[in-house]
Amino acid sequence: MNDYAGQHEVISENMASQIIVDLARYVQELKQERKSNFHDGRKAQQHIETCWKQLESSKRRFERDCKEADRAQQYFEKMDADINVTKADVEKARQQAQIRHQMAEDSKADYSSILQKFNHEQHEYYHTHIPNIFQKIQEMEERRIVRMGESMKTYAEVDRQVIPIIGKCLDGIVKAAESIDQKNDSQLVIEAYKSGFEPPGDIEFEDYTQPMKRTVSDNSLSNSRGEGKPDLKFGGKSKGKLWPFIKKNKPPPPPPASASPSAVPNGPQSPKQQKEPLSHRFNEFMTSKPKIHCFRSLKRGGATPEDFSNLPPEQRRKKLQQKVDELNKEIQKEMDQRDAITKMKDVYLKNPQMGDPASLDHKLAEVSQNIEKLRLETQKFEAWLAEVEGRLPARNEQARRQSGLYDSQNPPTVNNCAQDRESPDGSYTEEQSQESEVKVLATDFDDEFDDEEPLPAIGTCKALYTFEGQNEGTISVVEGETLYVIEEDKGDGWTRIRRNEDEEGYVPTSYVEVCLDKNAKDS
Repeated sequence: MNDYAGQHEVISENMASQIIVDLARYVQELKQERKSNFHDGRKAQQHIETCWKQLESSKRRFERDCKEADRAQQYFEKMDADINVTKADVEKARQQAQIRHQMAEDSKADYSSILQKFNHEQHEYYHTHIPNIFQKIQEMEERRIVRMGESMKTYAEVDRQVIPIIGKCLDGIVKAAESIDQKNDSQLVIEAYKSGFEPPGDIEFEDYTQPMKRTVSDNSLSNSRGEGKPDLKFGGKSKGKLWPFIKKNKPPPPPPASASPSAVPNGPQSPKQQKEPLSHRFNEFMTSKPKIHCFRSLKRGGATPEDFSNLPPEQRRKKLQQKVDELNKEIQKEMDQRDAITKMKDVYLKNPQMGDPASLDHKLAEVSQNIEKLRLETQKFEAWLAEVEGRLPARNEQARRQSGLYDSQNPPTVNNCAQDRESPDGSYTEEQSQESEVKVLATDFDDEFDDEEPLPAIGTCKALYTFEGQNEGTISVVEGETLYVIEEDKGDGWTRIRRNEDEEGYVPTSYVEVCLDKNAKDS
């Protein structure tokens, strides 16, 4: 395919060098020639129009002089017949009549001369000048047509030269298509992307009649959330096996400036945490259809700060780490470009005929400036990242203590494996971080309307102040409004409430007065 495309590039280059350049120059010449011919035509037309105006002017003057001569002759005859007029007046009228007659004769001669000249110019215009101009335009168009034909012939020759090579390329494409081994390709994909999944062992019998603390078997599908495990550093790797056919557990929408209760690592689970058995998961995986997105997953507007301070700490740490990695990649790319320019400059220095080394100095300086800017940007994000990572261990330790207290009262169940075995982005890897383990204890929020039943209300609350929930995951409340509490504050300053079946979200705990039901507290 690359060779086939390369032959088309050869055709394009040959057309540009042998056809397009010459045609572009030839078109400019034709434009100038056409412009000159039209200029000659307008000039000839203006000349004939001027001659016509002169003819009309002399004709009107001759007509006027003839009328004046007739009136002078009539006046003279009238004076000559009048016996009361003196002889001097008669003589004067006679002289005036003679002058008018002479002027009429002169105008006649002038009109006759201009008429002959106009007839000659008109004949030249219609039988010589205009035909010559049209003939030049016709010849120009004929030359253009011939030149277009020559260009087409040249294109045909250019195309014919690469036809044998194109034929070989097409034969190679057919050969490559016929050599496809789907079984081998499938095996390569399997080897590259296999999950490392191993079937679980038998579940051990747990004797609930014995007065001892019961733990879940290591071979069961569930994953112990802290019992029998050494404390791991935040973000450390844990060797956990991953299970296939598990639906992705989407994280809940975070409040703007603080972590939501569900984002607290190892925090107590909500009562709404029961999931279907693995067999049900498998059936649902095979028959699942795309669902509409939860309304809380839609963006609610608002500009994102550069330091991602509107996100919960752990999500902010992820975003900052991702930004630092992107900047490091860009720095590496710029450094590779700088190395390439430096090598090229060395080649120019050794072989001046290949190029001017000084021409690369500007580009080299520009790349160096870009590297310096990217490094400063990286340092800024690394400082923010260090600040976030400095805060997280304390929160992690507090959450671990909460998780230990909860685990002592509620042993983990088999159904937790869906969350415990899944990485945050929904992919399955052989190793997963402690961060993914501590997050799986969060309540399964609105898995795109997967749960048919909403979370149960554990109490009510009254809004003390008006709160405009403009960020993702929050909800607006009006002062004095009464709402249902579905998840209490986990220590991060946010309470999850519900107005109706379609509206729920987080509000600052200090904005509401919470009244929990006694039964909900006991549970």
